[in-house]
Amino acid sequence: MRTDVLGVGFDNLTLEEATAAGAALVEAEGFHYAVTPNPEFILAARKDSRFRDTLQQAHLVLADGVGVIHSARILGRPLKGRVPGIEFAQALMGWMAAHGKRLFLLGAKPGVAELAAANLKSTYPGLIVCGTHDGYFKQDGPVAEEIRSSAADVVFVCLGAPKQEYWMVEHGPSTGARLMVGLGGSLDVFAGVVERAPKGFQKLGMEWLYRLYKEPKRIGRMVRLPLVLWYALVARIRGK
Repeated sequence: MRTDVLGVGFDNLTLEEATAAGAALVEAEGFHYAVTPNPEFILAARKDSRFRDTLQQAHLVLADGVGVIHSARILGRPLKGRVPGIEFAQALMGWMAAHGKRLFLLGAKPGVAELAAANLKSTYPGLIVCGTHDGYFKQDGPVAEEIRSSAADVVFVCLGAPKQEYWMVEHGPSTGARLMVGLGGSLDVFAGVVERAPKGFQKLGMEWLYRLYKEPKRIGRMVRLPLVLWYALVARIRGK
């Protein structure tokens, strides 16, 4: 049973448990998709029923964002901990490399996915990156067919929310992939184009502050995030 946080149900898992769950989905028959909601997702889902339903119907819903963890705690439904999408992807790739699974990278600017692929194959010896495609495409069909032709087991879909979630639902089943994971800007990090926050910021759950320091233009998005905590507090007071 999932833990409801302001209308979005999260799987209450540690990173290790989430990795095992992801691996099980890869081994299972049929198509599956995983989402990694942060507070921005929750705010968007409150206003967009289609997006909310897409998150709810995912086979794996991981809490990516310290605001999600704090909100769950305020609501009296604590989660085991934060499971950043990028760390889930890293752990899953370690498992894939050991089990001969095939990975396709979709998203980011032209050239970024290829650079990410080279870095990942070096980091995870034995990892099979069977294809890449940038996120600047106009026709979905050819991209889905390219993934099918690559015989990918797993696809990291990095198109930004909610586009990546909708794309997984609409086109994932036709690709033959077992698991798709929505990972936002992770390819930029894997490629070395964007630097992830230092470990100290990560441990304190303050990666958002580091990103704001590096990209001040994000202030417009960041100032809205405390709303999630406020909504959680109001819901707790009202007994919802």
